[in-house]
Amino acid sequence: MAAVVSIGTVRAHLLAARLAGTVATTRERSLRSYRLFAAGDPRALIGIDPERNWSVRDLIELMAEKCGVSADPADTSGHDVIDPELTLAALGAFAERVAEVGGRGGSVLLGTGHPHRLLGFYADLADALSAAGCEILTPARGRCVDITTRFGLRTHILDYVRGVALVRALDAERPGCEPGAHTHSPLPVRTALAAAAERGGALPELVIGDHGWVCGAGQLGFEAIGLADTDDPAPFVGEAEGVVSVVVPLDDGVRSDYYRPLTRYVLKQACLSQ
Repeated sequence: MAAVVSIGTVRAHLLAARLAGTVATTRERSLRSYRLFAAGDPRALIGIDPERNWSVRDLIELMAEKCGVSADPADTSGHDVIDPELTLAALGAFAERVAEVGGRGGSVLLGTGHPHRLLGFYADLADALSAAGCEILTPARGRCVDITTRFGLRTHILDYVRGVALVRALDAERPGCEPGAHTHSPLPVRTALAAAAERGGALPELVIGDHGWVCGAGQLGFEAIGLADTDDPAPFVGEAEGVVSVVVPLDDGVRSDYYRPLTRYVLKQACLSQ
């Protein structure tokens, strides 16, 4: 597949792959997340401790500004819309942070709660940053992390694939073979950062991820950048309050290969193309 690097081709790809434009995420699902966040539910906060009280109306306005979703509270059904221009602008800012840490050979921690979809995106970034002289951190490999799920408390194992952290279910039938578990929890990144501090080695100068990885790291004072869908208000609140540096709005549930052009675009903008 030919490299997709120009802004025009990336814009077209965003719309064709439904990474932006009309996306699969429903308005009903997003509004439910906004209500949970406004109520202080940890399932929606995913590591963010907001400085102010965010009402549902506040969140709708924020998400309209950051993502391009409808700003009308009376709009309660259908599919969300992400403005591709906002995605492109955020990808540019994301690339600037990647370029900055890559240029100085800094230490980076990458992690995902969406390994089925986003592992390749982060792994390609990890490869390029490593080639640029960055230290890709892998603290707490093999540590147990107890995460509350809809099925109750479940123990997971923190693992790394191509330099990208994820968690695996402890009771997986074929440990190490499944792509990893989907989670919004900030506990994995807290575990990883605590282990890095305990061993007295390098701490990340930049954390790249999604869900609890970007929110949990940002809340602890680490520079964090990442990706988020319209039903995840927490990273955007973190960005609005200065806790998270950059959040790229896009659908985080499309086919994994649809994210590869975005990786190539980021690396080209960051002058880290391999």
